[in-house]
Amino acid sequence: MNLHEYQSKQLLENYGLPTAKSVVAFSLEEVTNLVKDLNGSEFVAKVQVHAGGRGKLGGVKITKDINEIKKFAQDWLGKKFVNHQTGEEGKPVSAIMIAESTNIKTEFYLGAVIDRSSQSLVVMASPEGGMDIEKVAEESPDKIFKINIKNEQKEEFDINPLVNGLGLSSNQTLEFKKIVDGLVNLFFQKDLSLIEINPLVIDQNDSLKCLDAKINIDENALFRQEDLLKLRDYSQENQKEIEAAKWDLNYVALDGNIGCMVNGAGLAMATMDIIKLSGGFPANFLDVGGTVDKERVAEAFKIILSDENVKSVLINIFGGIVRCDVVASGIVSAVSEVGVDIPVIVRLKGNNSEEAKQILAESDLNIISADDLSSAAELAVKNSK
Repeated sequence: MNLHEYQSKQLLENYGLPTAKSVVAFSLEEVTNLVKDLNGSEFVAKVQVHAGGRGKLGGVKITKDINEIKKFAQDWLGKKFVNHQTGEEGKPVSAIMIAESTNIKTEFYLGAVIDRSSQSLVVMASPEGGMDIEKVAEESPDKIFKINIKNEQKEEFDINPLVNGLGLSSNQTLEFKKIVDGLVNLFFQKDLSLIEINPLVIDQNDSLKCLDAKINIDENALFRQEDLLKLRDYSQENQKEIEAAKWDLNYVALDGNIGCMVNGAGLAMATMDIIKLSGGFPANFLDVGGTVDKERVAEAFKIILSDENVKSVLINIFGGIVRCDVVASGIVSAVSEVGVDIPVIVRLKGNNSEEAKQILAESDLNIISADDLSSAAELAVKNSK
């Protein structure tokens, strides 16, 4: 689960990390009143969406004129922010964050993420702040400095590799140690999967300040993070994925045109691979799981078909815990209810597969059966064209 920047900054402040004072407005009427709460003569206004690259598309405004902030809010509120990260459908802008401008001397990058290879939290810092850290990692990996922290108790860890890499003064080192301590506490206590502060800056007072923050939360831990769950902005998420979650379906939207319904994450990945190998492009990852019933199969099918880009559907079920006849009944139910005018290719193997094939055959629906995955993928690709 992702947070907006203003929500992320509030979390940083709760854990003692220094940020620029800011307010958030959800309507044009709020802008004038809220700006009065800020000090200074210059302000930074930012659209609040779950996407980066806002400044490149006019989603960030630096100005001393409150009227320009009002115009900025008027131009953006209720509109959609569209870039390569959001896709053509874009993300709705329902909030504008307005912050006191900071006189920046130096920009750094600071982040934390789970390093699965070492089974630890890795904290990263770079003197190349304010730009894409991925580009820095690719072109100048020697400018990224790391430390690993093994557990939540975080036995005394050495931040010197980060301090030396950033070239901090003695006073700034003390500030930096507090920031890293707070960041690590926040990461573990709130079950984060990623936190990025970019940029972390040295301001006009030679002090460190967090100017931008990106936080992702591990969705598997949301059951114990009720306060964070309340911050979820469903308008920023894929609506098909939200609907799938209601039925305990693992669905991820992709940009291809072959809909996929599979049981088991590994088999789903293999199915997408063989579609690509056959010259096609999957429209989604959809794992119906091992305890699927007729109703969930029907809902899964409806979600696939709600994607207007889907030109064919490949259903690949290996019946172990899942009974193939249950899946077949769900397919028939969904096709009969929704009505399907695109090819549906079905490959069923395992538990009650013969009964499943009979159910499909007796349905009189336009469903193409395949005996093996290779031929099923080839049929799906051929029919998608």
